[in-house]
Amino acid sequence: MESEAKKKNEVWEWSKALLIAFGLAAIIRVFLFTPIVVDGESMMPTLEHGDRMIVNKIGYNIGEPDRFDIIVFHAPEEKDYIKRIIGLPGDHIAYENDQLYINGEPVAEPYLDDYKKDVSGTLTEDFTLEEKINSSTVPEGTVFVMGDNRRASKDSRIIGVVPMEEVVGNTSFVFWPFEEAGLVN
Repeated sequence: MESEAKKKNEVWEWSKALLIAFGLAAIIRVFLFTPIVVDGESMMPTLEHGDRMIVNKIGYNIGEPDRFDIIVFHAPEEKDYIKRIIGLPGDHIAYENDQLYINGEPVAEPYLDDYKKDVSGTLTEDFTLEEKINSSTVPEGTVFVMGDNRRASKDSRIIGVVPMEEVVGNTSFVFWPFEEAGLVN
């Protein structure tokens, strides 16, 4: 009799442990971190189609976005996009001769240096913020984003600025494919 009660107790203990583990996994995925798969070529060469990444969902709840962060956000067509923050609230953005200007000052984009060497002509067409969003600065509570593959990216130049409440989180860690695993800039 005693061994049957002991078996029931052991089954109950294992059941509780599994329920707690699944509960913690669900909490972590919903509130803290979630995986995402890169879909498309808009962030090439930094990110390749099919790369799997971890999205930090709590970073912007406790801090502010930084220029050049790679973020995941809910796009207008019910899809999540991965892009790079170029402009923060209050910034004036312009491109001229493949050079980024923020508030009138040239700003380097070192993550594009190798890619620019491989393309003929300019990677990023000339534009001003006024031409793209009918505003002289990035509005409060929004960010201006662009894909690294400037010639093939549906980003703020087309969809407009991204409200911060649509941002899922930031990402900088590729975990698959294994040979490309690591931090990206």
